Amino acid sequence: MHTIEKIKAKTRQSIQKIVLPESTDPRMVQAAAQVKKEGTAEVTLVGDPEAINKVARESGVSIDGVEILNHLQSEAFEDYVNEYVEMRKHKGMTPEQAREVMSDPLFYGAMMIRKGARDGMVAGAVNTTSNVLRATIQIVGMAPGVKTVSSCFLMILPETLAHFGHAGNLIYSDSGCVPNPNPEQLADIAMAAAGSFRELVGAEPIVAFLSFSTYGSAKHSDIDKVKAGVEALKQRKVDFLFDGEMQGDAALVPAIGERKCKGSPVAGKANVLIFPDLDAGNIAYKLTERLAQAEAYGPIIQGGALPVNDLSRGCSAGDIVNMVAVTAAQAIGAKAKG
Repeated sequence: MHTIEKIKAKTRQSIQKIVLPESTDPRMVQAAAQVKKEGTAEVTLVGDPEAINKVARESGVSIDGVEILNHLQSEAFEDYVNEYVEMRKHKGMTPEQAREVMSDPLFYGAMMIRKGARDGMVAGAVNTTSNVLRATIQIVGMAPGVKTVSSCFLMILPETLAHFGHAGNLIYSDSGCVPNPNPEQLADIAMAAAGSFRELVGAEPIVAFLSFSTYGSAKHSDIDKVKAGVEALKQRKVDFLFDGEMQGDAALVPAIGERKCKGSPVAGKANVLIFPDLDAGNIAYKLTERLAQAEAYGPIIQGGALPVNDLSRGCSAGDIVNMVAVTAAQAIGAKAKG
C-alpha cells in the first residue's frame, strides 16, 4: 500500500478535527468536500458561511456535512481575544489589536488548536509561509524541549528505487524553514525529523547528518558545525540511531557506507537525512523530486506543540487533501505522546 494511503487508513481509525482557515479559496472548499468523502478527518472551514457556500456552488462541489464556523460571531471570540492579550501583553498588545488579529481566520484557527477545540490546521494556499509560521510560533507554541521550528519533506521514491531509505520512504530535513541552523538547531531538527518519520512512515528512524565530508575526510568550519550538531544530539540521549558527519552516498548506499564508515549503525541504511543548511536541503528535495521522479509531501512543519502545516501557494486541492491526512496523523502522534 502507498504510504499516503497507509496514513489515510490510520487517520480513518482515529478521526481528528482539522481547521482549514483559507475557506474562500476554491481549492480549500474542494479539498474539504474530498476529505469528507474519504473520511480521513473532520474539517472546519473558518469564515463567512455565505461566502464559503458561494465558492462551493461556483466550484460545483457539495460541502453538506462540512462544518463552517463564522469565527466573528463565535461565542469563543472574546475568550480568544483575551487569551491573545494575555499572551502578548509583554509586547504591549491591546484588546483592540487582539480583536484585529483574531479576525484573521489563520490566527483564529491557531488559537482553536491552542485551546484544544481542534487538533490541527492546514494553511498556506493563500498565506505566506512566514504568516503560517508566525501563527504557529506565537499562538500554538513549541513542543516540550524543542526550541526550533523546522520543516521536513516526506519523499516517496518510485518502486525502482525502493531499496533506498525504508522501502523508498525518506524524510529530508530541514528543506524549507531554517536557513543556516547552528549545532543545537541541527540537533532539534534531527529529533523532530525522527518523530516525523515515526508518525508518517510507521517505522524506526535511522538518522544521518549530511556533509561534504565523511568522518573527517575534509576540514572546514561547515563540517565542524555538523560534527557539533551530532555531539549536541548525543547529549540528549535520544531513542533512535544517528551518526555523522557523512556524505550522501555513504548514508544511502550500503557498500559505500561500509567502506567509508565501517561499523556505523547508520551508514548505508539512513532513512532520515539531516542537511547542513537550507540551500542543501531545498536543492536536494527538488532534485530528488524531478530527477528521481519522487513524490514530495511538504513542507511539513516540525517543532510546534501541536500540528500546523504549510502549503505551497501553487498547491492543488489534492495536495491539501493529502496534507490534511498528514496533519491528522501528526495529531494522533501528539496525543499518543500525552
